[in-house]
This record gives sequence, structure tokens and C-alpha cells, in this order.
Amino acid sequence: MNSTSEIHDVIIVGAGPCGLAVASRIRENTPSAVFTDEEHQRYHWIKKHTGKMNLVQAGRTKKNGVRAEKWNRGQRTCPCKDETSPESSRRGSTDSTSSVPSLASDSSTSSNTSISTLVLDGTGDQWMQRWNNAFRTLEIKQLRSPMFFHVDPGDRDGMLAYTQEVGREEDLWEISGCVGKEMSKHKKKKRRQSGKPQTLGVEIDERDRKDYFSPSTDLFADYCASIIDRYDLNEPGQILKQEVTDITHGYLPDNLDVAAPNSKVFTLTTSTGQKFYSRAVVLAMGAGGAGIQKIFPWKPSNATEGAEACCHSMEIKTFPSPNVRSKIQQRRETNVVVVGGGLSSAQIVDMAVRKGVTKVWFLMRSEYKVKHFDLSLPWMGKYKNWEKAAFWSADTDEERLEMIKSARNGGSITPRYTRIVKQHVAHHRASIHTRTEITSHDYDPETQTWTLTTDPPIPNLPPIDYIYFATGARSDVREMPLLSNINDQYPIEVIEGLPCLTDDLMWREDVPLYITGRLGGLRLGPGAPNLEGARLGAERIAWSLEEILEKDRGIGDQCEGFCGLGNRYASLVGDGEDDS
Repeated sequence: MNSTSEIHDVIIVGAGPCGLAVASRIRENTPSAVFTDEEHQRYHWIKKHTGKMNLVQAGRTKKNGVRAEKWNRGQRTCPCKDETSPESSRRGSTDSTSSVPSLASDSSTSSNTSISTLVLDGTGDQWMQRWNNAFRTLEIKQLRSPMFFHVDPGDRDGMLAYTQEVGREEDLWEISGCVGKEMSKHKKKKRRQSGKPQTLGVEIDERDRKDYFSPSTDLFADYCASIIDRYDLNEPGQILKQEVTDITHGYLPDNLDVAAPNSKVFTLTTSTGQKFYSRAVVLAMGAGGAGIQKIFPWKPSNATEGAEACCHSMEIKTFPSPNVRSKIQQRRETNVVVVGGGLSSAQIVDMAVRKGVTKVWFLMRSEYKVKHFDLSLPWMGKYKNWEKAAFWSADTDEERLEMIKSARNGGSITPRYTRIVKQHVAHHRASIHTRTEITSHDYDPETQTWTLTTDPPIPNLPPIDYIYFATGARSDVREMPLLSNINDQYPIEVIEGLPCLTDDLMWREDVPLYITGRLGGLRLGPGAPNLEGARLGAERIAWSLEEILEKDRGIGDQCEGFCGLGNRYASLVGDGEDDS
């Protein structure tokens, strides 16, 4: 069927981590957020061995064993109801001495395929394409996030289990210095007086040590590939390389060759002029998505002004630039400026030195901040539930925004990259300049170099061959062209660019446009731009989709599977005999 003549249940805009989290969550029948890990693993064990093992129900007086009921995947993918009875199944429990296998790569995991989904992405027709390209370009070998930050809806510890199953423990990097005994108040006071970074203080319980490793980028990519395979998300035509330029919501004209329902639908128009229709839309765009405004101290408009001698860190295609590479090959002196205070800026500094740049000048407006994560440790450690509760209980969105700013506190660099950058400084290959801004800039097209003036002045600053702006991006729903019509037709309150969504991450109660990731920050919290936010956002969206799609086309029974609703013990029921 031509994709432009079908009304999909859900269209996901963006094939990055947030989009993958939503797509996989929709197809997960027993999400770990609803089932405990023990219940979750037990259900899959029973499903895997259905019809093969005799399971004895506790509390029965009968001696005969009860075989697990096998449910029909083709007709209904809901483990929470008994197909053989119109009533809800009675609760039962089972016991077995057999070991419960890990679920990280369980190929028997069922998926709900009754929901018609389509993914549109401006980068390519593969999951995580922009994400993987960015890590490959910057030669980043390690994620900043800990092991429990991932997009797998089935198991909170899924990445750790996957790593152990495939025998790739060597691909784990310990995040040292954040796990162990709590630092005493006396030591904290001495650290403050000495001027040492406070973020290096230990705030995470020793019992959580196994969680505080970060995966290599290759391991994370392979784990995501296993999730894609598990939920059959790599079917041909599932993802289309289409950049969405406009979204509208309303009734379709009668002259269209589309079987329009008796309710409003979304029309998504792409840069090629194609139109796609859906009952619900999920915006899951990352920092590099369409409509996200990159931040520049200044931006040259043409080659004469230096447009080819600088770029944003999100726009790097090759590294180093052709001009710098040519000079390095000729063994000539090269100088590069990196502007920014986050982890990306430190990674660019390191890569420039490794590629042969003579010296890198590292400029940042604020102080040099050292943090394990881009969130403060209280949001990561054993008291994070208290922090999240305080956030969700805040009286106003303005108060939540201040909590987000406090928790993230601008760009920061990990202890590991801090050591790397300082080694380059010690070898006179890099120079760090905090609280420094570029006050004037002049580009010479003949020499292809910049002459910069800074405040405070940097002594003997030579002509600069290239400038990298690792200065982040600004997200404002009011400035996104694809939301222009939505903003006009269905206005909502916006605070500093962040939309005041419903608790389900929906634009309005009457507009099933869901927004996850960074733009969902006022509902998801400071972790919204991270992998944790992707998984949490997907959970909320999946629950809301059940209601939306049930109202629209009456698939409530099927939604019970992907939303994880109903009696969570019903999947353990045997042959339906009365056990009263």
C-alpha cells in the first residue's frame, strides 16, 4: 500500500533513541516499569517453555500438574487476559526450580504488531543513523551514561544482561569516583576550602556499583540492534528518509483518496511534498533534528566571511577540515579554537590534538565544571526518587524549569576527559581559557585564517585556522517550522521554549501530538534529553496511546498488551479451573 494513502495509528518523527524507545515500548507486552523484574522474567520463562513443562499451582489440592496456557499471538497479543473465558482469569501463582534465563536477547519475546506505525527521519532510513554517525565522526568510544540508561522497555538491567550474555565485559568502562562510602561533612568542607571540584564527592551507594559502568559506543550500538531485532522494527518500509516540514490536525477533505475516520487526523507534509496521515504523532527529535536552533556566537553567511573556516559541532562532516588537514600534511603550524564548556568540546580538543593540530585553544564562558554526568549526582544516586518526587510535586512549571537549570547547570566535562585535556595542556598542545569570550573576529580569505580578540585578552594568540562552536542548541517549539500550524490552531503555554504539555506528554487533551526528549523537559525532568528521558517518555506515551486509539478505532483489548494493563498475574493462570 502506498504510504501516503494509509492512515497510520502512530507516526514517529525521528529515528534516534527517543523514537526507538517509543517504537519498542509500543511492542512490549510486559514492560518492566509495570512488572517487577521477577514477574517479568517469570512470564517470559513460562512463555518460552509453554506446553513443555508442568507447572504446579500453589494452593491447589489436586495432584495433577497444570500446563501453561498457550495464547495465540496472531489473534491477540495480550498476556493479561485468559482467552478461554469471558471473565478475567483468576489469579494463580507458579513455582519451579528451573533457572530463569535473562531476557536481554530472548528471541521469544512477543511483540504487539496490531499498532500501525511509521517512522519518518530526515537523516536516513535506519534506526540511530544520526546518533551513530555523530559518534563515529567524533571518534567517541564511550557513552557518558551509566548502564541503566538505555531504550529497552523490557528490562531495566537489560544492557548489563546483554553484555554478560555476549561476553563483552571488556567493553564496560567503570565510572570511578562516584560509588563508595559517603563523604563526610568534614571532608566535603575541606574540599570546598581547597577549591577542588565538589562533583567528585561520592554520593552513590556501594550496592549500586554494578550499575555505574558505561558501555562502549560499539556495545551500545549492538545492544540497540538487538532491541530492533527483538521487536521486529527493521521491517522494510518501517522507516522512511523524509524530513517533516509541516504538521496539521483536522478533518480530511472528502476529495482525498483516503478513508477518513469520523475524527480528526494528522497530516504530515515532508520536504518532498509527500503527505502522510496518522491518528497520533510522536515528535522524537534530538538536538540535531529539524527546527532545533544551533547556538552560534556569530555565524558567517558566506566563504568570504569565513563560513568554510568554522562550524558547529553538530555539523562536523570530516575532521579536521580540508584546509587544516592540508597544512598538517605539509608539516606547517596549525592552530584551532574550540568554543564551549561541555563534553563535546573536550572531545573535539582531544581529537584535534590526536589528528596532528599544533595547538588547540579551548575557550569557555564559564568556569571549568567537572561532573560524571550532565545531571548532578543527587538525580542519579540513591536519593533520585526524592528529587523526582519534588520535581513532579512542584506547584508551577516555572518552578520545574528552575529545578532543571539547577540540576543540569550548563555544560560539564567528565573526570576522564578532564585528565586527557590536562595531559594535552601539560605537553603544550592545548591551552584552557575559562571565563573568556571572543569580542571581535576578522577573517582573511587569502590566508584562510581568523584574527580574534578576546576578553580577557589571550597573550600571543596566533592566527587561527579553524573554529569549532561546541555551544549546544536551543529548543523552542514556537520557532520550529513544522509546528507552525499547530501553534496557530492549538496554542498552548510555552516557557522559555519548552511546551507545557499534559502529563502524558500530549500537546493538548484534544490534540494527540506527543513530544518526548528535550522538549518534554517540564514533564520528564532534568533527564529528559538523556537516554533515561527517552525511556520514561516512551512509557508515558504508551499508556496514553491506549486511550487515544481505543476511542478512535476500538482496539482497547489489544492495547492492554502493549500498555501492560490488566491483572499482571493473569499470565500465570493454568487451565482455568476453579481454585477457590
